[in-house]
Amino acid sequence: MTQRILVTGSTGNVGRQVVYYLQGMGVTVRAMTRNPESAGLPDGVEVVRGDLSAPASFGPGLDGVEAVFLVWPFGTAKAAPGLLEAVTKHARRIVYLSSMSVRDDLRQQSDPISAFHADIERLIEQSGLEWTLLRASGFAANTLVWAPWIRTGDVVRWPYGAASRSLIHERDIAAVAARALTGDGHGAKKYIVTGPEALTQVEQVHIIGETIGRPLRYEEIPAKSARQRLLTAWGLPPSVARLLPAWSRIRQMADGALDGWGKMVNEPEIVTHTVQEVTGKPARTFREWASDHADDFR
Repeated sequence: MTQRILVTGSTGNVGRQVVYYLQGMGVTVRAMTRNPESAGLPDGVEVVRGDLSAPASFGPGLDGVEAVFLVWPFGTAKAAPGLLEAVTKHARRIVYLSSMSVRDDLRQQSDPISAFHADIERLIEQSGLEWTLLRASGFAANTLVWAPWIRTGDVVRWPYGAASRSLIHERDIAAVAARALTGDGHGAKKYIVTGPEALTQVEQVHIIGETIGRPLRYEEIPAKSARQRLLTAWGLPPSVARLLPAWSRIRQMADGALDGWGKMVNEPEIVTHTVQEVTGKPARTFREWASDHADDFR
């Protein structure tokens, strides 16, 4: 078993769960964050300061590390070569949280989000590291964008209510990541990880309502009207802003997300059984996720 693993994005939805899983497996976990003082991670976790946009800042965090879980928070791969150069000097294995939207049969991806994931995947594959790519479907946690409206009312106003997604619980992504980081047989694998069912956005809202004990209604609005709401919800830290050409890149990503949801009206996200195949346990349903996060919507 790997002795020490570095987890980036350790205070985020997925990274925090990876920390919990690894610690439960008896692994020594080192968590990288820009603000160690407010990390709030469990006792026994080695919390170190580091910023992925500044490779010089995370050298000490890589000492003695054999594997790295990488969450890339930027909309461009600009800083990735510097990071991977540092990682290859210390670690032998990397697991990258990517997106199911990346297409191997396309030379140029169809949207900005898929494009930067594909760029980083390519750099990782060329790095000489033993690698595993986790191509995840939509995160169930992304529905938290509706939380402010649900807490103050009974209507979710959003576009493409018929868009069908196989949303995945962050704990299932983390469970697959933990096994890929610590076990054998995961090298050069591109795992497509999804939830166990595809649900429309209307169905997702109704399930949240049932979970919190209050009926909710979905009201369809034009994509253009939702664009600004999405941009506001995607407030980014200064370190990200430095890497993006003003707001144009963020606007492109928002447009890409909206276009993607539009396509899912007629082309639902696929459902895979990768979570069960890798972990031995079926993926959690969206209803289970909503139950775990019910307080966020109340």
